[in-house]
This record gives sequence, C-alpha cells and structure tokens, in this order.
Amino acid sequence: MELGKLRINQLSDDGWAWYQRYLTALDAYDLDGYAGFLADDVSIRFNNDEPLTGLAAARDGLGRFWGSVTGMGFALVHEPLNIYGDDRHLVLEALNHYDRSGSPRVTVRATAWTDRGDAGTVTAVRLYQDLSPLYAGG
Repeated sequence: MELGKLRINQLSDDGWAWYQRYLTALDAYDLDGYAGFLADDVSIRFNNDEPLTGLAAARDGLGRFWGSVTGMGFALVHEPLNIYGDDRHLVLEALNHYDRSGSPRVTVRATAWTDRGDAGTVTAVRLYQDLSPLYAGG
C-alpha cells in the first residue's frame, strides 16, 4: 500500500488497522483472507452491475474477476487518498494501480463504500471504478 497522500476522517485506531488488513487481503488477491472479512449475507456491487449477494456468490464473483486480472499478469496496489466515515460505514477514495511486469502501470480512480454490521464483518460494498484502461491494454 502507498499511503503518502492519505487523509483519514473519524476512524479509530482499531478501525484504521482493520481497514489496512482488509485492503492488504484485496491487494494480495487473497480470496480466503478477504472472505474472512465478509458477512454470510454480504452484498457486493461493482458499478451498475447486479450485486453479488451472499458469501458464496461474492467468493465466486470475486474469484472470477481476480482470475481475469491475474490472468493478464496484473498485481493490484491500492493507494488510498481519502477515507471518510467511521468504523462501521466507510468511504474510500483511492488510486488502484495495476502493475504488470514489462508494462506501464495502469492506474484507475476508485471509490468504495463499505458497511460493517454488529459482528464487525462487511455487510455491503459498493465499488465504482472504470477498468476499461486495464482491459484496453490486456
């Protein structure tokens, strides 16, 4: 993670530590590790697509998406710019860098809205990013 430009708003130290672990699992494409952050009834929506509802659907959809990205040889590095909200309701503005050996870095702007339930697991994620530059070079 690149943290040089990050500004944090209303997160506790524990909330920020949790979010860093969450993003680290994403950067590593660690499906099992990431799934450990999710509630059984999680809803994950990418842009205007239908949401992936439930843990099994989320794992399957994320596995297919991450497989397509890694299949093109890309590794993901989040560069958080702003995090707003609190420990239960977070909004992240980030630069998502997709690195591939021998190719220029592809960077897309992204915003993710994340909600956590009473158990501390993620109940909903709404992610907005335009990946067309990633697939245009793939």
